[in-house]
Amino acid sequence: MNTGLHLPSPTTERRAVLGRRAQLLAGASVLYNLIEAAVAITVGAIASSIALVGFGLDSLVEMASGLVILWQFRAALPESRERQALRLIAISFFALAGYVGVESVRSLVSGDGADHSTAGVVIAGVSLVVMPLLSWAQRRTGRELGSGSVVADSKQTLLCTYLSAVVLVGLLANSLLGWWWADPLAALVVAGVALREGLEAWRGDACHCG
Repeated sequence: MNTGLHLPSPTTERRAVLGRRAQLLAGASVLYNLIEAAVAITVGAIASSIALVGFGLDSLVEMASGLVILWQFRAALPESRERQALRLIAISFFALAGYVGVESVRSLVSGDGADHSTAGVVIAGVSLVVMPLLSWAQRRTGRELGSGSVVADSKQTLLCTYLSAVVLVGLLANSLLGWWWADPLAALVVAGVALREGLEAWRGDACHCG
């Protein structure tokens, strides 16, 4: 697979260090997203917010992506699991895009609006700060390691950042301006981004490391 790398190959010792770092970052992502998913899905269900529920489901996808990375780097030769890892990450993107897309359209057609959720605003705001830092560390590690799957995982994390911003805007627009359609529209935008990222991961285009 051509990953388009232009960085010098790391030494064996450096690869071992990077492999452990990738696992630590994936573990941190799994733990954070477990908490985020529990909060977002719960408060989203209470507020009838498809954007918040979708945000929580994205956190579950993030967890799945992190677990895939942990599975990959448990192998003696992580590179042997690269394509499988990318395909699994792509499938998780497709699942997220499908569910959120269908629910967003259903909400727009039915005219169902979401209630205000202070907890939702808080969790989206916190993720807007945490996720860019985690994504940067993952991407830097993946680029140096030459791992498309680690870079794809960083894109999952970055997608969560976009989702945090979109959800936050949607929640505030709904609460402050009464724009009921802002919530499902925000979720629909995220579904489109998830679909694009899934296609890139499936084709093996995730590691733009040059």
